[in-house]
Amino acid sequence: MARNMYEYSTSPKKLQPDYRKRNRKRNLKIVEDVPRQEVKISAEQKRKHKKLTLLVIGIFALLLTISYRNSQINERFSQVQTLRKELSSIEKENEQTEVLIQNSLNLNTIEKLAKEKLGMQKLTNKQTLYINLPKKDYVESASEKIIMEKEKNWFEKFVDKIFNN
Repeated sequence: MARNMYEYSTSPKKLQPDYRKRNRKRNLKIVEDVPRQEVKISAEQKRKHKKLTLLVIGIFALLLTISYRNSQINERFSQVQTLRKELSSIEKENEQTEVLIQNSLNLNTIEKLAKEKLGMQKLTNKQTLYINLPKKDYVESASEKIIMEKEKNWFEKFVDKIFNN
């Protein structure tokens, strides 16, 4: 009653407690504890419980599969990164080796190594020997015609034997 009325004063009146709520609590019936063995669960509740259990297991299996797959992907990715690093280091080595080869092919470097390591010297005019060769052609031309026969299969050989005899 007092709840619906607006109070115009600065100190509102104290509301009286509602005793009807307490009476409701008193009207509750006390149920004796029933042992668990006597409680019967309906077949529909069992089915719902089974479905829920299977659903939870299925979701867990799905999440486990996704997690495993992601770990496999991460492992393969790290392998690819390792192989790429190896490839780049091998390519660097190849480039360095090519530079060394190009430097070693320089004629001045070859001459220097020959003089220092092998003790070689340049030829003098006294060491030069000239040879006169006749201007005859040493290549022989083929005077006979060469006929190459291709391999015949068994049917062609059979036909040749029949018609040539």
